[in-house]
Amino acid sequence: MFVERPIGVIDSGVGGLTVVSELIRQLPKEEIIYIGDTARCPYGPRPEMEVRKFTWEMIDYLLLHEIKMLVIACNTATAVVLEEAKEKLSIPVIGVIHPGTIAALKATKSDHVGVIGTEGTINSGAYYRELTMINTDVKVESLACPQLVPLVERGMFSGSEAEAIIKQSLEPILKTSIDSLILGCTHYPLLAPVIQKIAGESVEIICSGDETAREVSALLYHANLLYTGERPDPSHIFYSTGSQDMFQQIARDWLSIKDIDVKRINLQGQRISKKKFYN
Repeated sequence: MFVERPIGVIDSGVGGLTVVSELIRQLPKEEIIYIGDTARCPYGPRPEMEVRKFTWEMIDYLLLHEIKMLVIACNTATAVVLEEAKEKLSIPVIGVIHPGTIAALKATKSDHVGVIGTEGTINSGAYYRELTMINTDVKVESLACPQLVPLVERGMFSGSEAEAIIKQSLEPILKTSIDSLILGCTHYPLLAPVIQKIAGESVEIICSGDETAREVSALLYHANLLYTGERPDPSHIFYSTGSQDMFQQIARDWLSIKDIDVKRINLQGQRISKKKFYN
């Protein structure tokens, strides 16, 4: 049955696990298949054409698993491919920019919102457009923080070196009077405790994972795709295009799952067509 099929999640690396964590918490009966393109991470500095190519390689690979929904858990890929994927695919598709925007607008009291992300996400202006489209009075401060994703991919979530890099990266945006800060990259929530420490308690840190999982739940429900049967122990599958060991360690720590089997795959140059999933 279609309703029993897994939810597919893609990201440029391990950052999308922050979204998976919320999906598992909020939708404990659903099965998830995840691809982290760690071999080609980060996507932020890459040309748009390259981001599109890599993202579609991940999507096409997931379609082989006959997923019932696609979550693009990468802000850069969301900015580049989301609308195209919605148009081309016959299954529901969701990104992380809109949910993060909604969470920030709920949180802000001064209508002064900050956004940090990769160069690709910030240069796309996606968060600015989304925020100002919903609230024309909101003031948006945007800042690219290219040094943060490499920290996460190396497993450096804390410590003096990580703290120094994060402090230096955030300095320009923290000189403003923002009262909420969107972590506009799914890698960044892994650094959230340090970011909160540096930003101070007056700034609310916004992670899109929680709101994204809520939106996934709502979309599945309205499409009659929410699994409600008996499945006490869902089987999740994780793929990485890079180091399995680092991915596995981060996944275990972040998802609190002891037995995580990470399979390595090579996506370069692949385009796998599953016509029944295309409009």
